[in-house]
Amino acid sequence: MGKIWLVGAGPGDPDLITVKGLKAIQQADVILYDRLISMKLLDYAKEGTELIFCGKLPDRHFVQQENINEILVEHAKQGKQVVRLKGGDPYVFGRGGEEAAFALQNGIEFEVIPGITSGIAAPAYAGIPVTHRDHGASFAIVTGHRKEGADEELKWASLAKGIDTIAIYMGVKNLPYIQEQLIKHGKPPETPAALIHWGTTEKQQTVTGTLTDIYEVAKKEGITNPSMIVIGEVVKMRKELQWFKEKKPPQEV
Repeated sequence: MGKIWLVGAGPGDPDLITVKGLKAIQQADVILYDRLISMKLLDYAKEGTELIFCGKLPDRHFVQQENINEILVEHAKQGKQVVRLKGGDPYVFGRGGEEAAFALQNGIEFEVIPGITSGIAAPAYAGIPVTHRDHGASFAIVTGHRKEGADEELKWASLAKGIDTIAIYMGVKNLPYIQEQLIKHGKPPETPAALIHWGTTEKQQTVTGTLTDIYEVAKKEGITNPSMIVIGEVVKMRKELQWFKEKKPPQEV
């Protein structure tokens, strides 16, 4: 039997791959990769490695998750070293848990190599620390859309009143709804907010505003997915801590 490696590729900057993740790429016989990884990482694959694109766009999956699970196991049963290369971290909205469970069900050995997730890295590159002694002692990561058929209600009251910094993945489309729910459940409308587009990459663009107007700011600046939404007082630190040079000058509001 071969083995499956669930590898976090990090948030986009290829230099943010872990040493262990890079070693897995170098020894792989097969690599199944997503669209949000840095393609430069594939240059480290050995000659003859089979590369399989499994990218996903909103409302469009090039390869369905069930098929990905089967491909991973099929190659591992052939005695191959199989790497599932995912943007960010495999277990942070990456469906790595499903792939690990499927491998286990089929008697395949697997290993998880964590990666740097965008909810931490994108804000850091935008000059926003997700926690700060004066501005944020708690931090939550939240998906911006729900699994189809799942309960639509999130614990908005807990997020609004109990969490200082909220990092929202894949939420641009639902941002008006997110704003409405957080304000409705007690988050002050003037709470600072930011959208970071293509965080940690040369295409990074950041816009800031408040919980009330951040969607309109993003719309005006043409910010779409992939973007990380950050809501909390820590966003104020951007003016002081911004260090990464973005191609487009930041639009401060």
